[in-house]
Parts: sequence; structure tokens; C-alpha cells
Amino acid sequence: MSADKSQVKLRFFTREKDESLHVQDKPVYAPIALKRFGLSEIVNHLLQSDKPVPFDFLIDGELLRSSLQDYLTKKGLSSETLLHVEYARAVLPPSYLASFNNEDWISSIDVGDQRIISGSYDGIVRTWNLSGKIDKQYSGHSGAIRSVKYVSDTRIVSAGNDRTLRLWKTKSDSSATEDESVEEGKTLAILEGHKAPVVSVDVSDNSRILSAAYDNSLGLWSTNYKEMNNVDPMEELINGSDNKVSTAAKKRRKLALKDGSIRRRAPLSLLESHQAPVEQALFDLRDNTVGYSVSQDHTVKTWDLVTSRCVDTKTTSYSLLSLAQLPTLHLLACGSSARHITLHDFRANSSSRITQQQLQGHNNFVVSLDTCPENEYMLLSGSHDGTVRVWDIRANSPMYTITRQDPSVKKGVNDKVFAVKWAQNVGIISGGQDRKLQINKGDNIYKN
Repeated sequence: MSADKSQVKLRFFTREKDESLHVQDKPVYAPIALKRFGLSEIVNHLLQSDKPVPFDFLIDGELLRSSLQDYLTKKGLSSETLLHVEYARAVLPPSYLASFNNEDWISSIDVGDQRIISGSYDGIVRTWNLSGKIDKQYSGHSGAIRSVKYVSDTRIVSAGNDRTLRLWKTKSDSSATEDESVEEGKTLAILEGHKAPVVSVDVSDNSRILSAAYDNSLGLWSTNYKEMNNVDPMEELINGSDNKVSTAAKKRRKLALKDGSIRRRAPLSLLESHQAPVEQALFDLRDNTVGYSVSQDHTVKTWDLVTSRCVDTKTTSYSLLSLAQLPTLHLLACGSSARHITLHDFRANSSSRITQQQLQGHNNFVVSLDTCPENEYMLLSGSHDGTVRVWDIRANSPMYTITRQDPSVKKGVNDKVFAVKWAQNVGIISGGQDRKLQINKGDNIYKN
């Protein structure tokens, strides 16, 4: 009995921005048998809060999922050890809400104007309302779509295996546009310049688009087609290098001529430095003249988009497949072929090798990442292992694991996740091989 009554010395601290959630920095004694609920009661007592706030607890970067006694035993520590315990507001589990059926594999998801857009392997971009009804479809790509992004309420950009990007015009229900006669889903321009599948697009707040492609390059484009040079669809056939143009290229050009009336535009610049296919590229969220990219060549690169030069390269020992920025923490999260997520400081003076922590839990390639709109420490990942995982990057193992909910999904057969999006007022959206847009709760993450 005496062991149950023994106590351990704790020092509580938090990184929460809300000053009212900070306790005084002095050690307290707590019963060794306490778990999360008991520790929450202690912190709330120290805060003298009228309404109790539920907390999660981390010790040395590990989420506490057991009693303090079990933790000490597992780590081989004595009960006389002073434990530094970090607390953070507890996050609600991402409960399953709905699934919407699509015609083919879903490769990419974005959210805007109370609509979800998806890119699919059948070459069609679709917009969905939040009830799961398809509002509009955009056909034009001659191959699988790999990435879609809202430019504005009335513009969308998509990219695909046909080596092109397309700028689309869509009428917004909520705002009148300057040209009401344009039909919905019209291609404004085809953006040409890549020589292999284009697998990622990002849009900045200064009307620029950044693309990543399997020709080892990034493309910088404008959302306004008038700012880019015209492309002649026949030029490649006439001026091909020593006329060594493949039959496939000729076929593509013939197909292109069917879209003869559509504007074709060249990139503002192509950014070359990677030695293997580029998997994703992003604009810096705080400085749109800076870009980041990850590649199968094991590197993450920082780009000066004004001069189109690579200004920093960090090297890992595995292919990097996905990317997300945590701007307030000065971190880039990189999903890898080695099944983990690496966090590293993207500031130029940090080490050239990635030394930051790794988040481990996935059992296959980590191919999509997104950040939480409500919490700067939280991250979302999608993997070919059929799961979506929710992370607090202060801990190195996932907080929650989301699996595919549709009964038709067979584990290891058709459950790969290709795309995740964490959207304010919608939640956690994921899609992939099961042809379903799945929505889990992910907004108001602190509300009971």
C-alpha cells in the first residue's frame, strides 16, 4: 500500500500563448499513481480556474498515456526524480463524420469558399459542397490530376501527369465577377514548360504559382495569364532538337491542337538544382519571395524566387515526398519514404544536415502533410499505410490515428491515402485509393 501513496516531485510548464493558463514555476508533489485526469485536476487547482480545462501532458517529448508510476518504471527512473512535465490543452479526438464517393482515386484536396475541390486520377477536377454533392466538374487534362489549389473564389489551378498546369475560371455563388458570360469550368490558360508529370502546385498571396515536377525542376508562374509569354503548340514539332521528337510527344501535340482556341503560356522561370523528381514545392507563408521544395534526391531546398536561385540545401538519407511549413516555429515538416516525418529549421544559418526530431508511427511512405488552423504545434499526415495521423510535434508519436471508414476498403489492397487537408470550419479531409473523400472532426478542437 505504501507504494501507492508515494509521491513524485513535478515541475509544470507550458508553451500555451494564453497567459491565464500559466502556473507558477515551483515544484509540487503529486501521487505517483496519477494519470492524465488527476494531473489535469492539479494544474486546474494551481490555475484557480472557475471552469476546468482538460490538459494533455508531455514528459521529455513523450505524451503521457499511463500513470506516472508506469512512466517511471518504463524509463527506469526512481520516484525521487524531479520530472519536468509540459501541459497543453487537450484536443478532441477526430471522430468520423462522413464519406463522399468519387469516380476514381483522389490525389489532391483543397478547401475554399465553403467548397471542397478534389483532383482525381480520372483527369477531372471536382468541386463539392459540404453535403457531399458535386457542384461542378472541370475536364481538360489528358492524364491523372496530381494537384489542385484554389487561387481565389473564382479561380482554380490544377496540375497533372499530362505535364501541364491549367488555370480554371469558376463562377462563385457569393460574388459577382467582372465577366458573367464566361461559362463555368472554363480553362483560362494551359501552362506549359515541364517535361514530366507535374505533381504539386502552391499559390501565393502575390498572384504567383509554384509547381514541382518529375523533370527535377520547379516552375514559377503567374495567376494572371497576361503576365506570361505565349506558347505556340506547333513549336516543339518544328524546332524539336534535331527533329528527334518522340511519337508520344507528337500525339500530345495533336491532342493539344484540339484545344487550339485555349491560351498557352510559358513559365516566368524554371528553377533547376534538384537531381531527381521534385515531389512538392511551397511558398514561404510569411515571405512570398521564398520557396521550399523536397525531392527524391534526399534534399530539401530553399529558393530565392526573385533571382530563381537555390540558396540553401539540406540533405537527408531518404527520399522526401511531402512538405508543410510551421511558420511560427520556423520549422519545415518533411514526409519521407523511410516512413517518418522529419522536422527541421529552415533558417539559413541552421545546420546543412537535418538534425531536428523525427515523428515516427507510419508504416509506409508519408505522402501528404498539412498543419492545424487552430494550433501551431499540430500536424496532419497521410500515408500509403492507409492511415491519417494527428501529431503534436512536441511529442514524437501520434496523438490520434484515423483509418478508412468505408466498409468496401480492404487493408493493404485499396486503402492508401494520397491527400490530406485540415480546414477551418470543415475538419480533417482525406482521400486516396478508396475513391472516397472522408471527413473527420477537426474544427473547434478544444470544445467539449
